[in-house]
Amino acid sequence: MSHLSLLCAVPLALCVTPILAQDAEDRLAQIATYFANANLVAGPDLVDCTLSQGSQTECFTITVKTSPLSYTPGPWCPRSIDDGKEAGGIWLNNGAVHDVDGAFIQNLASFYGDTNWQLFDPETGKVRFTGTLEACQAAARPDVDPEYQNYCVECLPEYMPDDATNTFVIPLSPHDSPQPSDNRFSGSGVTFDGVRLDAPAPVGDILGAYTLAPFDDCGGHVNLHVGYHIHAVTDCHGNSELTYGPQDSSAPTGHGNQVGIAMDGYQIFTHLASDGTAPTDLDQCNGHASDALGYHYHAGAPGSNAILGCLTAEAGCVLNDANETCDASRRPRRP
Repeated sequence: MSHLSLLCAVPLALCVTPILAQDAEDRLAQIATYFANANLVAGPDLVDCTLSQGSQTECFTITVKTSPLSYTPGPWCPRSIDDGKEAGGIWLNNGAVHDVDGAFIQNLASFYGDTNWQLFDPETGKVRFTGTLEACQAAARPDVDPEYQNYCVECLPEYMPDDATNTFVIPLSPHDSPQPSDNRFSGSGVTFDGVRLDAPAPVGDILGAYTLAPFDDCGGHVNLHVGYHIHAVTDCHGNSELTYGPQDSSAPTGHGNQVGIAMDGYQIFTHLASDGTAPTDLDQCNGHASDALGYHYHAGAPGSNAILGCLTAEAGCVLNDANETCDASRRPRRP
């Protein structure tokens, strides 16, 4: 049974079909309200789009700056092994979240059982970090420049061009596919403040060069292709006042707060429900259906390095050029 069928198995008022029948202007107004805190450049607008499995449909599009308005990203790398956790970000390992403070940097050789780790000067205690755009370019890539091995890698939002944007193109109505869609190229979705929820970080590539690329306390860091983006949903995200999608507002859902919208159009909620427990019936993509919400996702645990395992329905696009037409079917897919 498709997730569209699951949605329409609940009372008609909760089904996706009435949402699709809404006047386009009303739908865009709802979307605009949801993204009121985003660093918007343009949109929301309606556009034609081609989704990841070839479906041609109608999407909404928003174009945002590559850094949020609602909070200031960072910090990432502490400057000394004497620094406390307020001077650094977090790191994810085997499902756990670790504060990247000075002691963590000092203890990396023991943490990973490898004496080659040495991100600090043993004489001064100063941490080696990428403090310039050039250093970021050399270190924040799969083939790390040997000069920047054993560095703490941080790329700052101000390294991005002033006109850098991300354009999210998301279907107005999810189009379920026979098999889950890979989220490696589209990312998982976008938060209500316009920040990309990304696919898992390439931790193996990072650690293989004896580098550490911490996330800030909101689970994000910067790369020079998409700007600031998130690999872990922490307490920074989750809006209890604004919702997007087919929700029965008259009945409490108990599902916690909504974090964002997935690239296939379904809602993403916090990892834990309102009572502090994690749902036990999630599918491989971290989704399930309820009477009040229909099908929706829950973000993975912060330490999992996987906001969503995959996308149940066909994905839209994240574009660097706002004038580009979304054809997600032309983008490479993992075998």
